[in-house]
Amino acid sequence: MEQSENSTIYVHQQHQEPEEEPNQAHQFTLPPGLTPEESDELKSGVTEFHSYRVNSSQCSSLLAQRIHAPPHVVWSVVRRFEKPQIYKHFIKSCSVGENFSMVVGATRDVNVISGLPANTSTERLDLLDDEKYVTGFSIIGGEHRLKNYRSVTSVHGFERDGIIWTVVLESYVVDVPEGNTEEDTRLFADTVVKLNLQKLASIAKAIPRGGNGLFGSMLMYKMRK
Repeated sequence: MEQSENSTIYVHQQHQEPEEEPNQAHQFTLPPGLTPEESDELKSGVTEFHSYRVNSSQCSSLLAQRIHAPPHVVWSVVRRFEKPQIYKHFIKSCSVGENFSMVVGATRDVNVISGLPANTSTERLDLLDDEKYVTGFSIIGGEHRLKNYRSVTSVHGFERDGIIWTVVLESYVVDVPEGNTEEDTRLFADTVVKLNLQKLASIAKAIPRGGNGLFGSMLMYKMRK
């Protein structure tokens, strides 16, 4: 199967009816559009990292982004919990405490650009595994409508015929706000995640190619700041 340069694939995971088994664990199926090789290798990662307990007032989703860059390069961007604005479109600024340390339990305060149904967000780092390339966070405060939002992002490397590429999986679960439908909530969250993953693809692809050039130097300076 021919691989698209910047392909985002996603699948919606519906919650089960509460009367059958409330608050049960949900495991996503892989999105369509992945190659058979990718699907086979990603199944274990979905099982291990992308399972949630979803109740009748929540929705969840899984998205995938194929990136033509090595996994360690992609991970170097994704793991920057204190700098989400590097690839997340709608973040105006992010601040952390004076004695910030990149460990589980660390928090960040995010300011969101105008025009969105949010102003600020306080977020906690729930997972950071530099060996398995997995990270996750939850929103624990702020002025927004994404109550009980939890997300996990995993980075998976592939190599075939001398070609190296990466597939990033990002999943989330979130409460459906009062007055909104499950479909509307998922559409909004999916759109944000999709745009972020597309920007991540563009940035990660530019790092190895532009590392010695002006753009690459500016990008690495931004990541270090």
